[in-house]
Amino acid sequence: MEYRLLGRSGLKVSTITMGTMTFGGVGWAKTVGDLGVGEAKRLVDMCLDAGVNLIDTADVYSQGVSEEILGEIIGGPRKNGVLIATKARFPMGPDVNDAGSSRQHLIQACEASLKRMKTEVIDLYQLHEWDGQTPLEETMEALDTLIRQGKVRYIGCSNFSGWHIMKALGVSERDKRERFVSQQIHYTLEARDAEYELLPVGIDQGLGVLVWSPIAGGLLSGKHRRNQATPEGTRQFAGWTEPPIRDENRLWNIVDTLVEIADGRGVSAAQVALAWLIGRKGVTSVIIGGRTDAQFKDNLASAELKLTQEERKRLDDVSLPPLLYPYWHQRNTASDRLSEADLSLIAPHLAK
Repeated sequence: MEYRLLGRSGLKVSTITMGTMTFGGVGWAKTVGDLGVGEAKRLVDMCLDAGVNLIDTADVYSQGVSEEILGEIIGGPRKNGVLIATKARFPMGPDVNDAGSSRQHLIQACEASLKRMKTEVIDLYQLHEWDGQTPLEETMEALDTLIRQGKVRYIGCSNFSGWHIMKALGVSERDKRERFVSQQIHYTLEARDAEYELLPVGIDQGLGVLVWSPIAGGLLSGKHRRNQATPEGTRQFAGWTEPPIRDENRLWNIVDTLVEIADGRGVSAAQVALAWLIGRKGVTSVIIGGRTDAQFKDNLASAELKLTQEERKRLDDVSLPPLLYPYWHQRNTASDRLSEADLSLIAPHLAK
């Protein structure tokens, strides 16, 4: 297992993070999984034995049950240097203030998460989604307070746009508050939208990148193929709708290429998809999830899979997103003055 610094912090995290959305099975999360304490503990132990040192959860996963299960497994004195990341922002109760990124909700949510997970500190506390109604000055001050109180060590965001992130970082710098060390984003071979703004922002501003749903809810696992019925027991069979598929033919072209490379290497398509992500510039760690030992064992093996330059080029080419404005204009007229962050998006198009 490789370990990378999380953004500009001194914290090192494994290139694979364990996700826990499958713990609990309450409400909407039942579509994803309904693991109890015993099953979840077996999978946690498997990940820790493989060298994973970061476990990611959220208060909204099964309305707190995921955190409670994690607390039963690793609560109290931490073993094996395990780090806990959780998130807050979504509704956790019926009251009008039981959601959002206000000081009221974040402090209340953090204290509730600490209690559910039976721990004194959250290693990485993340805003789960943007809140356009709460002033960022209030949000960043609340997160800063949680760090000063010793309840949180590092802070991050998830599902923000590029300008949301830059505004938050600007507020932190101006007001001398703690800044985000990371962003958690959706990014896959099929959905490379993050390359337009989020990855360049991460590179330029020194933010670690944690990737959620790195095999697109199972779509890139190799189980789903062109002109074949959706396999039973999968998220899509159960009605899962993330990510949205805008070009089905492009999806199957990507899957075909994944499967061809996987068959040639004697590995799974999921391992190839994960290895491609782990090797992408700016990515710190990919979050794997699942319901079975076999799924986790397969995904964990991607940490050791090194794709060749030819294999990476095949995957890059079949999934390359088009340049939107102003990026195509920058390619045409500013190629002599592009930064490392700019080139993370534009470089493949300069070659064309």
